[in-house]
Amino acid sequence: MASSMWRCPCKPTGRFPLTATPFVRPSSRVPVSLSVASGTCIAVARSTAARPKRKSRPGGGRGVASEAEDVVRILLRKASDLKYPLVSTLNKYVTTVRTEHCFLLFEELGKRDKWLQCLEVFRWMQKQRWYIADNGIYSKLISVMGKKGQTRMAMWLFSEMRNSGCKPDTSVYNALITAHLHSRDKSKALSKAYGYFEKMKGLHERCHPNVVTYNILLRAFAQAGDVKQVDSLFKDLDESIISPDIYTYNGVMDAYGKNGMIREMESVLLRMKSHNLKPDTITYNLLIDSYGRKQSFDKMEQVFKSLLHSKEKPTLPSFNSMILNYGKARLKDKAEHTFKWMNELGHKPSYVTYECLITAYGYCDCVSSARKIFDDIMDRQKEVQISTLNAMLDAYCKNGLPFEAEKILEHATRKGIVPNASTYKLLYRAYAKAGVKELVDKLLKRMDLQGIVPNKKFFIGALEAFGTVQTSSSEV
Repeated sequence: MASSMWRCPCKPTGRFPLTATPFVRPSSRVPVSLSVASGTCIAVARSTAARPKRKSRPGGGRGVASEAEDVVRILLRKASDLKYPLVSTLNKYVTTVRTEHCFLLFEELGKRDKWLQCLEVFRWMQKQRWYIADNGIYSKLISVMGKKGQTRMAMWLFSEMRNSGCKPDTSVYNALITAHLHSRDKSKALSKAYGYFEKMKGLHERCHPNVVTYNILLRAFAQAGDVKQVDSLFKDLDESIISPDIYTYNGVMDAYGKNGMIREMESVLLRMKSHNLKPDTITYNLLIDSYGRKQSFDKMEQVFKSLLHSKEKPTLPSFNSMILNYGKARLKDKAEHTFKWMNELGHKPSYVTYECLITAYGYCDCVSSARKIFDDIMDRQKEVQISTLNAMLDAYCKNGLPFEAEKILEHATRKGIVPNASTYKLLYRAYAKAGVKELVDKLLKRMDLQGIVPNKKFFIGALEAFGTVQTSSSEV
């Protein structure tokens, strides 16, 4: 790829929003926006219902949105106590709580996997005098249910919305499509999602597909590796009055890149340039990550140099990706040089950066270096992420050191770090592969005490590990 391809001294045309902002009652006539965080597999539809900027009170007081956040924090804190059911707490604050508070509650409860409580809030809303059935409310709830894999509940809400007198619009269909794409049966989900897309074309103008609809479907089919369908959707988009945006191309390129489909990714990049859209920081980062995953380091470094010479600036994900992928290729010196360079450029490492470096050392058989970083984090930081512990444990396990992994697990729990299901899954697999029954039994007892029940996938992973051990033994 010629270096001239990357000369793009322009400001980004868009950004992927990473967090939802507070908002007031949504209009039923607004579309949804696409929110894609780096590393996610499926695009998520979010309501772009009227979200006003925070207004300051005279004299520099806090804004209305901040007050709404405060109320929601109080509600969540009260609801977390089993003595105070959520509905009872809402009744206590009935003169204060309005639609904007309920929207924030939906968002926060969804993040905490408490989708049933979202429905409780919704039922409570419906009983209030100020409640008016609104597409935005249903769109938000459908989106929350979809993220939690509750497709049937999303469908029920869609029916409930129509029964309440609301007429579906593009935003609702986008949320419904996204909900289906979160289901486990991806083939069926894609078929269902595309069916809704075709149906939207024949409905009232308020339901016609918009650029977000195309973005959701393009990314989903690219993630599935269905190049033919992606090309068909691009052709359909070109023939419509809708113009693709930077989200369109970034979403598809990211999906192709994570699938290792570099040629297809580059084809989409050329298509983007032909529409006079210039790469933004997200574009550069996903290209750096994609080339790094394929260990095409010449191209990765070329993209990074172009990023440095553009009006865009490298971000932490730019460096994190390079450190991790250099490590996976056992290029320890390059990983360390990138970390040093990052600091020299004024970027402060995040916990993700340290996790990437720990993982890199794990691949490079430098467990002592990884442990030094982990110990420094334990000494310096008040709150250590569980993902950081998991990275350290994985480094030990990759190097065939299960007993050392067990020791550091005990050390971390004494420091107040609580292992999660991912911790136990990686350790169970490692202990099973090493054939150390005493550690397996100890781990299961620890899980039982913590109330973590292993599921089917948990044991399938262990059986695969045992199978690997048996195969290796028979070959010897």
